[in-house]
Amino acid sequence: MSRRVLLGAACAATVLLLLVVGAAVRPLLFSEKATITPVLTPTEIGFVQDMTGHHQQALVLVERLAPDVDPTVRRLADQIADAQRLEIGMMLGWLRLAAATPTNPRPMSWMPTGHHTAASSSSAMPGMATRDDLDALARARGADAETMFLRLMYRHHQGGVAMAQTFDGLSDGGPVEQAARDMVSTQSQESGIIGLLMAQRAATS
Repeated sequence: MSRRVLLGAACAATVLLLLVVGAAVRPLLFSEKATITPVLTPTEIGFVQDMTGHHQQALVLVERLAPDVDPTVRRLADQIADAQRLEIGMMLGWLRLAAATPTNPRPMSWMPTGHHTAASSSSAMPGMATRDDLDALARARGADAETMFLRLMYRHHQGGVAMAQTFDGLSDGGPVEQAARDMVSTQSQESGIIGLLMAQRAATS
């Protein structure tokens, strides 16, 4: 074999070795951006954060309901609390997976302008009771407590349904959208029961 052939083979082997080594060390020397699909979109995060806070106030309403109310109202209140606790746990789990905070630093910012009709301001969540409402409910007893609770929870559910329906219109599918649709169904049914109980007590929403 001639010297030129040997030299050419040696050069080819050297080039091949350099290519192999270069491919091996490239990830160590150059950071390559990987495409990672986010667990939740920004809209999903905002909705889940706000709905978590919305659900938490429903639990406060139930906690402040006097113990001497009609058993039918108490059973409904406990049913609502049980359902919303489960959903709160689910939503907090999603937020942990997304490395997002449980509370929204900019409440309702995920909702397009013009959809705040049930809120007192652009940053307030629809249907939320005021501090005065909560304090008055805590003081109320008997029939007054029942009527006040039903009014506040009816308004609260209507606000929650409005939020979930708006999110459903913005979503492109997935488990958060399905959860929002389930909330619309459940809270609409509960609102119907609340409406009947209010009518029995000649209360208005």
